[in-house]
Amino acid sequence: MSDNNLPYDDELIFAKEEKENESLKKDFWKVMIVDDEEEVHRVTHLVLNFFLFKGKRIQFVSAYSAKQAKELIKEHPDTAIILLDVVMEEDDSGLMLVKYIRDDLKNNFVRIILRTGQPGQAPEEKVIIEYDINDYKAKTELTSQKLFTTIISALRSYQDIMTIEKNKIGLEKIIDASANIFKVQSMKKFTVGVLTQLTSILCLDSDAMYFHSSGFAAAGNGDEFIILAGSGTYQDFIHKNIKDVVSKDMYKKIEEVVKNKASYFGSNIYVIYFMSENNSQNIVYLEGYRELNDWEKNLINIFVMNVSIAYDNLYLNEEMENSQKEIIFTLGEIIENRSHETSNHVKRVSEYAKFLALKLGFSDEESEVLRVASALHDIGKIAIPDMILNKPGSLDNQEFEIMKKHCQIGNHLLEFSTRNIFRASTVIALQHHEKYNGKGYPCGIKGKEIHIYSRITAIADVFDALSHNRVYREAWNIDKVIDFFKNESGKHFDPEIVDIFLSNIEEIIKINEKFSN
Repeated sequence: MSDNNLPYDDELIFAKEEKENESLKKDFWKVMIVDDEEEVHRVTHLVLNFFLFKGKRIQFVSAYSAKQAKELIKEHPDTAIILLDVVMEEDDSGLMLVKYIRDDLKNNFVRIILRTGQPGQAPEEKVIIEYDINDYKAKTELTSQKLFTTIISALRSYQDIMTIEKNKIGLEKIIDASANIFKVQSMKKFTVGVLTQLTSILCLDSDAMYFHSSGFAAAGNGDEFIILAGSGTYQDFIHKNIKDVVSKDMYKKIEEVVKNKASYFGSNIYVIYFMSENNSQNIVYLEGYRELNDWEKNLINIFVMNVSIAYDNLYLNEEMENSQKEIIFTLGEIIENRSHETSNHVKRVSEYAKFLALKLGFSDEESEVLRVASALHDIGKIAIPDMILNKPGSLDNQEFEIMKKHCQIGNHLLEFSTRNIFRASTVIALQHHEKYNGKGYPCGIKGKEIHIYSRITAIADVFDALSHNRVYREAWNIDKVIDFFKNESGKHFDPEIVDIFLSNIEEIIKINEKFSN
């Protein structure tokens, strides 16, 4: 880039000051006067009364001792400049205050200008080396013009330091946000995380945050975008088409963004666009914020690049998980079909189990693990002879002993894996015929010795078996099924889960009907 395009060296590092610091912008610069002479305060106020820099005036904070200044600087950590006397309560009060500010408060941002009427008490060469001050002036040399020039220079320095600090915080937030979203394994939670982290990045300066900010994150193929996460005004529009949610004018703007494949930053509306390598197009829409400067737009673009990479990784991971789930349900259906069980038994048992898990307070993730794992509860039946598996009448004692082996066989088939779903399937396959009173099989364990997954699946499995025709009997009506569970609560089944099951029987019936034969 030519020198004509860069009139100031500062611009190699900083964006234009007028825009750069809009997010830092307040109505004033804070200047603290620390001096035990009332006249010094009065004259300083008088000289700088009409001072204006970057459209902001000065707000004075006055301290008449080092002790008072210690309290005030804690109350006003955003002070830009301290005009500091050396000799107050003690000969070195001002210098000790400098150490307190820099070493104890760790405030390295405020510009400290030492003003002394007794240079002999604090020789300039010694003080400037030993103490972290930014300027040294004898009171006698500080004319009105020199004071004005000194303040301008200090404010420019403070502004640049705060810009660097803000940029540093922004980059740290990008790194933290990227790390957080890379940990997420759920596409829904990932999208919520992106929306949350973007809001956080945009609100680096609390003064810049509006109270009515809203937004949503959506994914689509270019023709249709579905909202995956929302906040504020849009929090109730999950799974809705954005065309049905935003105004016609805003939808046209979003269409333009998608067509150009470029984000849009308006005065208080942002439409952030990114495409992942799997060609999924993604929109993050935010409203109710201030206008961004160039640096903040760059922060957003950096974050979006990281999001795009994380999205691809998550998509691949989700594809693998979905493939695994399909294999598991296919295996369950193979067993179901071989034993001539009623159609969709595996699906219904899985859905009942997930429903009960959620009602018991399980997380979404754990409930989904149980949903998938319970599909393999009868996988051991693959080793049971057809003549026993599909016998139309009751099994004799010898046949029943063979049938009971399907629990241990299922356990042995699945125990090879260390994955959460298969580990859950292993325990369910082994224990789903155990009874709460200890009279089940194959191990005869009881109560809480039976894994919660198995106790849930037992109820789901028996309910579905009783509610549908089997080769050896007709389906029971719902009243008879409910009576059975009431009678077996605390005997066959965990009474706590039975209570939840029966109190939500209408929802259970809806699941039954949804996956009917």
